[in-house]
Amino acid sequence: MARQTTATASSDPATRQSKLFVLDTNVLLHDPTSVYRFEEHDVFLPIMTLEELDNHKKGISEIARNARQVTRTLDEIVSSMDDQAIDEGIRLDEPSRRLANGRLFLQTEAIASELPAGLPTAKADNQILAVVIHLQRHHPKRPVILVSKDINMRIKARTLGLQAQDYFNDKVLEDTDLLYTGMRELTADFWDEHAQGMESWKQDGHTLYRLKGPLCAQLLPNQFLVEEGARPLQAMVRDVSGTTAEIATLTDYTHARNSVWGITARNREQNFALNLLMDPEIDFVTLLGQAGTGKTLLTLAAGLSQVLEARRYGEIIITRVTVPVGEDIGFLPGTEEEKMGPWMGALEDNLEVLNRSDQDAGEWGRAASHDLIRNRIKVKSLNFMRGRTFFNKFLIIDEAQNLTPKQMKTLITRAGPATKVVCLGNIAQIDTPYLTEGSSGLAYVVDRFKGWKHAGHITLQRGERSRLADHASEVL
Repeated sequence: MARQTTATASSDPATRQSKLFVLDTNVLLHDPTSVYRFEEHDVFLPIMTLEELDNHKKGISEIARNARQVTRTLDEIVSSMDDQAIDEGIRLDEPSRRLANGRLFLQTEAIASELPAGLPTAKADNQILAVVIHLQRHHPKRPVILVSKDINMRIKARTLGLQAQDYFNDKVLEDTDLLYTGMRELTADFWDEHAQGMESWKQDGHTLYRLKGPLCAQLLPNQFLVEEGARPLQAMVRDVSGTTAEIATLTDYTHARNSVWGITARNREQNFALNLLMDPEIDFVTLLGQAGTGKTLLTLAAGLSQVLEARRYGEIIITRVTVPVGEDIGFLPGTEEEKMGPWMGALEDNLEVLNRSDQDAGEWGRAASHDLIRNRIKVKSLNFMRGRTFFNKFLIIDEAQNLTPKQMKTLITRAGPATKVVCLGNIAQIDTPYLTEGSSGLAYVVDRFKGWKHAGHITLQRGERSRLADHASEVL
């Protein structure tokens, strides 16, 4: 988890150089506990930040809920202190349960505008900038830093000679290239170091190996191992204990005899994805990849196979965030399922492909199959997920990169007994304001679930949509 500051400070509060962070409203709305995330440093809230919080607290949206939570947190902090303590700064160690040991300062006096003539003083952002200028002049030896999720606000601050930075305590990783891919390439000398004393046996059609060696401690359960060369190997880590690891060969879903609802894997990563999707011991699967890598098609094929053929799950439930790419088209008529229909074009496209996979069925057979499939697939809105529990379902969360970590937690905790949850997304296509690749709920769950024996992840690399789509993604 990224830290807001990397400053090394003395353990003595009197001698250390603490910073003063001025918080923009969007930071509080993004993370309601942000006032506790600055460790030994102090936090300042301008009166305009509180005013904007008040404007956002009405309604049932995620932002409104966060605004109310922030207001309650601030009320708990302030109500236990007298007026003198508020002027001197409220210590945060007790309210934060030792997460922070700085002070919280609230603006208790009017601050005259000291902005350039070109900036209108009536605008809330500019009033917050005026507060930062005032604090910088009154604390010339102390770093005063504006923290904002608004890029334009940070640019304006820097043009005025102020320090400004993004809020990055919510980021899983600074560099998304470091995000867990679910796969590891084995080095050429792997077997020389790990094959001594190796045990092997057959189980459920797979060959299992028990290895010992230095690399075993770095492996994670359900991670895929790949070795190219004269003796190629594709395997999955089953268990890790100290410097001992158990690995198992995979089911080859690239072969027609192992096809899933008529679909075969077209590349290595798709084969890995189907091994995760078809494994009853894996309750949570995350698939990352750009458009055209086959995330939705593979997941639907695996879901239909396990619902209609293996009868492992009762039905498929699909949900996604309704964030429009262009202008919003307003309210949609009909039931919940009908309202979600326009957002589920990808579902219909993939069902059409899956329905065509049975060449021998004929037109009538395919029509009957389509009706049967649609009866087992339910499309649900995220807005009505709170309080629900899904028993024996195959739950697909599409476009999961647009979810916040808090929304992701709300969804995944809906899973009841015998339910499998699959999250699909592309963190390079985030449409939600203030979410970045590093702070997306999808990146969050990939990082937090890695290493759990009932969860698996794979990043799909190759597009399989068409030569036109592949070429367009490269040159456009």
